[in-house]
Amino acid sequence: MLRIAVPNKGSLSGPAGEMLHEAGYRQRRESKELRIVDPVNEVEFFYLRPRDIAIYVSSGRLDIGITGRDLLLDSGADAEEILPLGFARSTFHYAGKPGTADGVADLKGKTVATSYEGIVAKHLADSGVDASVVHLDGAVETAIELGVAEVIADVVETGTSLRNAGLEIFGEPIMKSEAVVIRRTDAGTEDPKVQQFLRRLQGVLVARTYVMMDYDCRVEQLEKAVALTPGLESPTVSPLHNEGWVAVRAMVPSKEAQRIMDDLYEIGARAILTTAIHACRL
Repeated sequence: MLRIAVPNKGSLSGPAGEMLHEAGYRQRRESKELRIVDPVNEVEFFYLRPRDIAIYVSSGRLDIGITGRDLLLDSGADAEEILPLGFARSTFHYAGKPGTADGVADLKGKTVATSYEGIVAKHLADSGVDASVVHLDGAVETAIELGVAEVIADVVETGTSLRNAGLEIFGEPIMKSEAVVIRRTDAGTEDPKVQQFLRRLQGVLVARTYVMMDYDCRVEQLEKAVALTPGLESPTVSPLHNEGWVAVRAMVPSKEAQRIMDDLYEIGARAILTTAIHACRL
């Protein structure tokens, strides 16, 4: 069986479970379950702390895992990203009291508190900055107030907690993170089961990104309509019973669907419909 690590809690857990369910895999019903078997798909899921997943995968005990890019890089584990999943997006920044620094170069000789010591130490080294790094497991915003550090480095989503602590972001982002599928770096020949798993997740990503659009249009307007809805390879065009009309079907980006519908209507298309895509293979 394919052995897969899944986050057991936190912002990664819920969306990961939803994506796996959409991909056709059995998922746990209670948070207390730490391991379940999906015999139909020949997969065994292990629910682990997100921060530990890269370590388990790099050890070879588990074949692949879902974790955050930030957690993968911070772990220093011998594992690599093989598919970004598009959820749990965040940006990693330095922050401090107003006027503390303008960029990473100003951190020379300062102390930085963070829960991601590996990422920060590497970023400082790559930037040629000699600064101290203090590891904290959480609530790093209080480190400055309590005199533990002059600067913090943390994941920033809305920035509300930083502002409440009287801190401001400075400099360029250290990195951007999201949920990713990872595998041991020296895994070797591609496993067909791993490839099938990735195809299923990619199908979910496509289904979430696109909708199917159907509409009718006059033949003389077909080229303009197709230019608006080129599809992935090419749209499907079928003649209608009424001479001079055709039916067109194509996948379009869901974020642009309303605008495309407006543009199609303007050139004379009618009966314009969109439907959700629940599964996909490209």
